[in-house]
Amino acid sequence: MTEPTEDGPAIPPTETAAETPDAAEDFEGPRRQARREREERRAAQARATAIEQARREAKRRAMGTPAPETRTLGRGTVRGLKVLMWTVVAAVLVVGMGLLLYFTPIMSVRSVVVVGVGAVTQDEVVSAAGVTSGTPLLQVDTDTVAERVAGIRRIASARVQRQYPSTLRITIVERVPVVLRDYPDGVHLFDRDGVDFAVGPPPPGIPYLDAENPGPNDPATMAALQVMTSLRPDVAVQVGRVSAPSVAAITLTLVDGRTVVWGTTDRTEEKALKLAALLTQPGQVYDVSSPDLPTVK
Repeated sequence: MTEPTEDGPAIPPTETAAETPDAAEDFEGPRRQARREREERRAAQARATAIEQARREAKRRAMGTPAPETRTLGRGTVRGLKVLMWTVVAAVLVVGMGLLLYFTPIMSVRSVVVVGVGAVTQDEVVSAAGVTSGTPLLQVDTDTVAERVAGIRRIASARVQRQYPSTLRITIVERVPVVLRDYPDGVHLFDRDGVDFAVGPPPPGIPYLDAENPGPNDPATMAALQVMTSLRPDVAVQVGRVSAPSVAAITLTLVDGRTVVWGTTDRTEEKALKLAALLTQPGQVYDVSSPDLPTVK
């Protein structure tokens, strides 16, 4: 409502900037306007999502499909995920450390220790091993090195081990002569496996082998060696000659001239026990070919 003035009729008051919509928008400022627009977009997205969920729910009810179960991660699942994460981290660290040790000389071969040498020298073993000083230990193929060392005829077996930080340990077992045989080039020594592993002066107390084709593939040779390795040590040292024309006709000749008729390798252990008892009796021929009825003549 307007009031008259002294100078003339009433004039309506002028509208202020705050009372007009255009002025209100100008007063809002660009930041508030951007924030309002973002909120409007979120609200529109929420409405669209709600509409889509309502549409899917209506479709599910119309088709009679049960509602999907909502699953939440329990404490056990979270704990399992943590364990898995730390396991992966540990595996990465182990792999990284392994690569570091494999490709760098941090832990490399600086010394080779040989155990079990006797007739074979340490230099022979180290030379056969063929491992270069400074080679990372993880790059040393222990099986291959053991095979190379076992290639020495006097060695029956070899074992190679890494000893960190910088040592390679080689343990060998040398062949032990059980019988010997004369050849044109000298005396050959045979071990319990029938391997002809050395030529040279034999140690004392090794009996002579009388077989047609001595070797690991000769049944008569292997039968004679089986008999010799079954004897008690105090009996074995008395044997001067073992004859094996066949696997069924093995005969032992003692150093004092007495003879032992052994026969086949059947019940060898039992025959060895019976022979040890029979040798305490006087006689010239000891027959244990039938261990149930051993005889002395």
